Amino acid sequence: MAEQNRSDRAREKRHQRVRVRVSGTAERPRLNVFRSLRHMYAQLIDDLAGHTMASASTMDAEIKEQLAKLSRADQAKLVGQVLAKRGLEKGVKQVVFDRGGYKYHGRVKALAESARAAGLQF
Repeated sequence: MAEQNRSDRAREKRHQRVRVRVSGTAERPRLNVFRSLRHMYAQLIDDLAGHTMASASTMDAEIKEQLAKLSRADQAKLVGQVLAKRGLEKGVKQVVFDRGGYKYHGRVKALAESARAAGLQF
């Protein structure tokens, strides 16, 4: 496994502090965000049952073809829209947002706002 640098460890500590207070249920799952340098991943997680209800990422075959000409912020918007659509199909309307220790800025903000625009409430 790759050795973590200081910023990765700091993000994980911030995430753990937030996770003490943020938890998802079946009625209101946790919308978890992970971003790497190249990709965005988002999941709707029921922490009580311990399973993922829906997920979307820039790696999905469904949206991979659409990403070629988009900026990374626009890719994050597309991931948010797809996740919201999949969540609404499963009957999820409200979520708890878990930004994963990242600042609410840039790609994380774009994903959250597009999920809100597509129908998720948080």
